[in-house]
Amino acid sequence: MGQSQLVVSLREGTGKGASRSLRRKGLVPGVVYGKGMEACPVFVEPKALDKAIATESGWNTLITLQGEGPFAGKVVILKDMTVDSIRRSPKHVDFHAVDMKKKVHVMVPVHAVGKSAGEKIGGSLEVIRHELEVHCYPDQIPAAIEIDVTALGIGDVVHIEDVALPAGVEVPHEVNFTVITCTGRKAEEAEGEVGAEGA
Repeated sequence: MGQSQLVVSLREGTGKGASRSLRRKGLVPGVVYGKGMEACPVFVEPKALDKAIATESGWNTLITLQGEGPFAGKVVILKDMTVDSIRRSPKHVDFHAVDMKKKVHVMVPVHAVGKSAGEKIGGSLEVIRHELEVHCYPDQIPAAIEIDVTALGIGDVVHIEDVALPAGVEVPHEVNFTVITCTGRKAEEAEGEVGAEGA
């Protein structure tokens, strides 16, 4: 679980005009919110923000906020970030304060580990779900859900109920959905087609 610290500052003005003024100064407007606290308008330096989430956990990094304001000492995760479509720079950020004693719902990336047996004979590995919604305590949020695919042959499928999840982590689901599959034609099928064409 990635952890970092970030200095943020209270912003006095709100609205589009105030936000544009901050961006012209090279700063990023944002808001801190969570259960039991009023939404708090803040701003942050973009380089500091980048550094804070430059962990293996990315957006799910547990960030302890520093500065003068009601947010001081709060542990947050980056819930949303609006990015300029041309400059690719952050325009606005939302920080969600978490209670370390209560479980949260967050999205975690899926990482396929290894090369499948099916790929070795010409098949293709397809990750159907690139992210999974997990339910766990904040300090148990995994950087990724790793799935060993080395034993997958062509036609094999990994369903959510087949996935070995880290301790304390749940993936709420009602349907046993597909996470990863290996597609392609098996050798005997390809040989059968060739034989039929030559007959």
